[in-house]
Amino acid sequence: MDLFEKTRTFTRAKEAIEMGVYPYFQPLSDSEGTMAIFKGHEVVMIGSNNYLGLTTHPKVRQAAIDAIEKFGTSCTGSRFLNGTLEFHLELDRRLAKFVGKEAALVFSTGYQTNVGTISALVQKGDFVIIDKDDHASIVDGCMLSRGEMRRFNHNDPDSLDKALSRIPEDAGKLVVVDGVYSMGGDIAPLPTLVEICKRYGARIMVDDAHSLGVLADGRGTAAHFGLTDEVDLIMGTFSKSFASIGGFIAGSEQAIHYIQHNARSLLFSASLPAPQAAAVLAALDVIESEPEHVQRLWDNAEYMRAGLHRLGYDTGPSQTPVIPLMIRDEYRTVLAWHALVEEGVYTNPVVPPGVPANSSLLRTSYMATHTKDQLDIALRGLEVVGHNLDLIPQTTSLETA
Repeated sequence: MDLFEKTRTFTRAKEAIEMGVYPYFQPLSDSEGTMAIFKGHEVVMIGSNNYLGLTTHPKVRQAAIDAIEKFGTSCTGSRFLNGTLEFHLELDRRLAKFVGKEAALVFSTGYQTNVGTISALVQKGDFVIIDKDDHASIVDGCMLSRGEMRRFNHNDPDSLDKALSRIPEDAGKLVVVDGVYSMGGDIAPLPTLVEICKRYGARIMVDDAHSLGVLADGRGTAAHFGLTDEVDLIMGTFSKSFASIGGFIAGSEQAIHYIQHNARSLLFSASLPAPQAAAVLAALDVIESEPEHVQRLWDNAEYMRAGLHRLGYDTGPSQTPVIPLMIRDEYRTVLAWHALVEEGVYTNPVVPPGVPANSSLLRTSYMATHTKDQLDIALRGLEVVGHNLDLIPQTTSLETA
């Protein structure tokens, strides 16, 4: 068979494009964070991971500009060779202190952080055990490792216990979970998971991509539960609350030293450019010195959660500023996304394989910088579309609910 035969039979996306409802790879012509211009329409952005709104913070912007003027736009080398700047070392130190670990290591993307860390640590004869809802980068890190992967049911400690009980006692074991799950907005039951890992001699790594800047004054899931010393590895990304691009892994000095010399995605990739590193350092300064941003994020999230519940939306298991609208039908999910754009509201439609079958949803997420007027525009749009597409009870409204 011709290798390219699969490219000729892949027609699903083209069919959606022809129908005028294809929602992916769509360009925004302008965006200042809470508002964007999409196909000539001004829309309230409730689909971004810019939780603290720091991409537009003057200190963050100026730090990136200053770094460009001093260092240019790229490091043109890996951290292993000529690509390490003082910016990177300072960021390593600051992030380790921020999350309460001995050491940290900055990668060029969050995806590379998970792939590099897991594939470096998990070798032949080892096991990596992951939540079924873990991010794709975690799954790919497992597949690139030489160890064996096992999965347990989402946020189910009993399922993890059963999975670990079937692994040889003397085998190396790494359990990896998301702190906050990017689609459901739910929090991992870390206290119970840590207890189970200790019982079986397993190490635990928490992906805090959607937790940093959100939980525990921005310090993440382990800090939220008071378990910073009990979690072995904390991973974070910069493309959410830290207003940049990149990622890091934090843990003991010994573990980070090993990862630094064995993570192929670090050794064979160009390092994070200075403007992006400077932006992260400035964002970290803001998070530490201006805690009101985190509080505003939660105020806005709870305002929207209450409004969505009054309208009758099913928001799934969400406990955080990531609030899914459960629709459970692929076609209606895409139709709802399109209709909301027409009402001036931008969300993210998520269908299988991004979520399990019959779990299609509109992913909404909120920022500290959203104004109440913007959130009210979003709620009114969600009310209109919800009624028109029978996503919510016809009897509910923001005024009477």
